[in-house]
Amino acid sequence: MRPGRWRKSTHLALGATVVAVVAIVVAVAALVTGGSEQPDPRITAQPAAVTADPAVIPVADGAPVPTRAGLARALAVALADPNLGNLTGRITDALTGEVLWQQRDNVPMQPASTNKTLTTAAALLSLDRDARLTTTVYAGTRPGTIILVGGGDPVLSAAPADEDTWYRDAARISDLVDGVRARGTRVTDIQVDTSLYSGPELAPGWDPIDIDLGDIAPIQPVMLDAGRTQPTSYDSRRSRTPALDAGRALAAGLGVDPARVTVTTRAQRGAEIASVQSAPLIERLRQMMGASDNVMAETIGREVAAAAGKPLSFAGAAAAVLAQLRDAGINLDGAQLLDSSGLSIDDRLTARTLDDVALAASGEGQPRLRPLLDLLPVAGGSGTLSNRYHDDVTGTAAGWLRAKTGSLTGTNTLAGVITDASGRVLTFAFVSNDAGPTGRVALDVLAATLRSCGCER
Repeated sequence: MRPGRWRKSTHLALGATVVAVVAIVVAVAALVTGGSEQPDPRITAQPAAVTADPAVIPVADGAPVPTRAGLARALAVALADPNLGNLTGRITDALTGEVLWQQRDNVPMQPASTNKTLTTAAALLSLDRDARLTTTVYAGTRPGTIILVGGGDPVLSAAPADEDTWYRDAARISDLVDGVRARGTRVTDIQVDTSLYSGPELAPGWDPIDIDLGDIAPIQPVMLDAGRTQPTSYDSRRSRTPALDAGRALAAGLGVDPARVTVTTRAQRGAEIASVQSAPLIERLRQMMGASDNVMAETIGREVAAAAGKPLSFAGAAAAVLAQLRDAGINLDGAQLLDSSGLSIDDRLTARTLDDVALAASGEGQPRLRPLLDLLPVAGGSGTLSNRYHDDVTGTAAGWLRAKTGSLTGTNTLAGVITDASGRVLTFAFVSNDAGPTGRVALDVLAATLRSCGCER
């Protein structure tokens, strides 16, 4: 039986010579006043108020490097947990690139959403950080017809301009409505042009049931809220007709019968009437990586494909991503990508490839990759790691570990960076397939061990 999937689970600045860690310590003093409550008479003096004092703490180049033997001993207990299943991994010194520990790091494994680190890296290497996507309304060749042309922005929103959506700085249907009305265009029919993308709308290794589970939607070049049917809900199921939904939202704003909205790839366009733009690429990458958003990953992969002159399809995006990383010197032995998000159960990557990406972002060889580190979720603090690393065993790594998570049924993955107890910055990738019921916890324990380990002996 092929493995199924489940998904709902899902400050370091590094340089080759100087590494800084943002360490924020917050102490809270709570005093209750007012009403009939009085200070406790047993307390003769109230303590002074304590305020937060955020600081950037330099990590010295001379921090000791863990030894291979010391690291192996420190990891031994965590590695013995059978819930890790079939585990591969690699740990590397970020400053020197020396591999300090590895376990079958050249074996291709199911990467789940750690695949998104490759998509992000390729986007940073090939695209402008300020790049925006444009959704445009054109006049049709028949009187009364307008054409909504998708430009690859999946998070266009039908919410009012003053109402927040799930996605920050999302473009609005209401602005397109205003633009059409300002031109005095009479509208009776709306066509939605999805010709920008080619190939199938669901990738090999995807299950259509994941649409209802909220993990994915058919990948089309214009969508509402990345297909979310409940725009501000993380757990929302996704739509099976996202482009049609966008056209109907435009129709509703213009007072057009939604039955007069059709989807086509052969629309004949006239003059441009109105347009809206997405948030900049770097903001979209931040949202995609933080929430591990599969739809955003797939559309960003197609932006990489467009820059490389490849088809804007699953296959074209995967080929473009791999080509960019190969040119950047990333080891891609055994890599097989069927999508840009990692949702496909047929994707394969090695721990070496995932660690290579983190290592490339940590050094000076690929400065365009440096923002990748800031896009990684923070243990115990943000994104898909916000609800992890809070217990007594793993809490030592909170705030010191940044990593991309990955979760499918029986698969748990982590790839990123951590500062150990001696102040040495390490990159790592752990890929666990065929994991037990507490496999994700076991993986967190393994990664947290790196924080508590100086391991010089």
